[in-house]
Amino acid sequence: MSIVDSIAKRRTYYQLDKDLPVAEQEVVALVEKITELVPDAFNMKSARAVVVTGSRQDALWDAIYDAFGGKVAREKIDGFRAAYGTILYFYDTDVVKGLQERFPLYAANFPVWAQQANGMLQFSIWSGLRDLGVGANLQHYNPVIDEMVREMFDLLASWQLVAQMPFGGIVAEPDAKEKEDIRQRVRVIR
Repeated sequence: MSIVDSIAKRRTYYQLDKDLPVAEQEVVALVEKITELVPDAFNMKSARAVVVTGSRQDALWDAIYDAFGGKVAREKIDGFRAAYGTILYFYDTDVVKGLQERFPLYAANFPVWAQQANGMLQFSIWSGLRDLGVGANLQHYNPVIDEMVREMFDLLASWQLVAQMPFGGIVAEPDAKEKEDIRQRVRVIR
């Protein structure tokens, strides 16, 4: 399969279940390999990923609901809870600070570059999951849940939460994408 085919298959799947179409270890191996391969500025390797499954998956989404004190719809949270697992994406601020100190002329750029690398990691894993027949979506309940997540999983304080990606078996396909005139967003200048 070409990279374009892989990207075209990647969609936002909200209706997920715990019936994973591959072994959990295949998902973990994918996350590990893509984390190793995704590039970042100065080879800083600031991205971190945590794969949460089983009873900890359910506990995570229950805790996210609780963190908002009922201000998010229980049905929405239950949809994410119904997934097989969740990949939590972070970047390590200690790594970023270390490079800021070593290369002060670029100091302001390192947090931006860490976010860019994290975005590439998220997108690459998302596309890779779809190649495995696994559906996923991307959520951003941070910063409200940051401290709770660190405590729940005993993570370093330097790990800055960026996104949450529920993944699992696909219950229903999303609606078809509307075709756009891509020339409105891409220009060729000769």
